Amino acid sequence: MLIRIPGVLTADELARCRNRLSTANWQDGRHSAGYLSQKVKRNAQLADTDPITRELGKLILLALDRSEAFASAALPLKIVPPLFNRYAAEQNYGNHIDGAIRPISDTPHKVRTDLSATIFIADPEDYDGGELVIQDTFGERAVKLPAGDMVLYPGTNVHRVAPVTRGVRLASFFWIQSMVRDENHRSILFQLDSAIQSLAGDVPEHRGLVDAAGVYHNLLRCWADTD
Repeated sequence: MLIRIPGVLTADELARCRNRLSTANWQDGRHSAGYLSQKVKRNAQLADTDPITRELGKLILLALDRSEAFASAALPLKIVPPLFNRYAAEQNYGNHIDGAIRPISDTPHKVRTDLSATIFIADPEDYDGGELVIQDTFGERAVKLPAGDMVLYPGTNVHRVAPVTRGVRLASFFWIQSMVRDENHRSILFQLDSAIQSLAGDVPEHRGLVDAAGVYHNLLRCWADTD
């Protein structure tokens, strides 16, 4: 299930990201790729330990904390600190699948990559190409969102980034370990929560809302793992 979450970053936060990334020490993205991905990865990336990575990663984590849509869709337990990449001059990333487990730099901790996330930082009109192309049960879906918007998708999906033929594509990317490991269970919970929120807005006094919320939380108790 692909989920778009608009407006994760504000205009001021985007401006700060662009300003800091304009002076960043970009490195060859292949250094961080696995054996197979190195063959198809052609981009630039900031090192996990770069001060700008850590500064802007904290900014994004704070933005995620205030996003109710992200909390509902991901039910996050652990988040790999956000990373940043840059595509220009025909750079691209061929078909690949994200590793199942990601370490957190300078710690003994590891995160299971239930969900992959991309937040677009460059405005879409500032570059051509650069679509995030994700394969799912309905075929391929090309994603190119306004700056500040995020896409969430299962870490099990094969995906690629199309060549950037004009301008520069800037984005942040990271992975989430969800409290609910099963993708179908997460999807059910997200759809149910969305329906409850919609009904609460339209008919806030409806007596069925409490029962629906009870079903949601009882399912969450059955399926969630907080260890």
